[in-house]
Amino acid sequence: MDKSKILPIVIGLLIGIAVTFVVTSNKQPEIVEVVKEVEVQPASSAAAFNNDPASADPIRLPVLNWSSQIVMANVMSQIFQEMGYEAELVPADSVARYEALRTGELHTAHETWQSTMAKPFYEAMSKGGVIDTGNHKAPTLEEMGVPNWVVEQNLCPGLPNWEAMLSPECAKNFVTADSDGKGRWLEGPIEWHGNVIPERVEALGLSDLWTVKFAGSADALWAELAAAKKEGRGTVVFNWTPNFTDYEGYTFIEFPPFFQGCRIEDGGTMETAGCGSPIGWLKKGAHYKFPITHPQAYKFYSHMVFDSKQIGEMASYVDLDGMTHAEAATAFIANNRALMDEWKQ
Repeated sequence: MDKSKILPIVIGLLIGIAVTFVVTSNKQPEIVEVVKEVEVQPASSAAAFNNDPASADPIRLPVLNWSSQIVMANVMSQIFQEMGYEAELVPADSVARYEALRTGELHTAHETWQSTMAKPFYEAMSKGGVIDTGNHKAPTLEEMGVPNWVVEQNLCPGLPNWEAMLSPECAKNFVTADSDGKGRWLEGPIEWHGNVIPERVEALGLSDLWTVKFAGSADALWAELAAAKKEGRGTVVFNWTPNFTDYEGYTFIEFPPFFQGCRIEDGGTMETAGCGSPIGWLKKGAHYKFPITHPQAYKFYSHMVFDSKQIGEMASYVDLDGMTHAEAATAFIANNRALMDEWKQ
């Protein structure tokens, strides 16, 4: 081959190699920079997701039908909103809320009373989806009783022993327009305890002298207390402690001791169904994903432990002072600000 033809070919090849090297060298820093961005971005996004309450769904809190529970729900709602979360107050049933909690329709069950709510709570836990978040510092009792002035006026001599109610002279002081000539016990809404109290009246041999009526709400119980006091008549009303009535004084009737399985709903018979209520715990529960989806809110919730005085304070703002539940929550937070801030940590 003619050397004069080879030289231009060699020169062309050398130029092509040089150009390729230069182009590759110029692009490499850009490629490295893109890789760095891809590596950094996921870590940044994860941090933002875990710490930004705005990224979470609204926290759904159950609202039932007694004052302390509703005010406590409002306290939680207002605190969660302070922390940047959205919160929704969801009307709920006392028993059905545990299935809603299990499936994630609700995030909390912040007042679970042992004597009447332990069974559906533990049934939901056994199915999966509910976690036990600990107890409040408040021993509880849910029971039929009378305001102290009934005892002081001796309207039923022998109270608080239940056997005093076997007397016709006692029962006649508790007759109302809707009781067909019998003394009346005003129980809470039927969805609270079902037929536990009517079965107790029958089991104790009191059904000839006494009848049980169901109130539509907790407010109806307090209205009856006020009306009976104004009219000067006796009244037997379902109540509980802690509650606002602790301030004025309330006497719970002393029934035969409770034992596990004495109630008909728990396998008991009419021979055992006359048992009273147990002194128990007041528990909190949560949906199992709540600590993951709303970590800061769950931290507050797990730290949130009220005592009897604080729960009574919440109820008293509504039932004694006439505040709305939201106003009561605002007042309670203001009066307990240091504690609220401590529980956020």
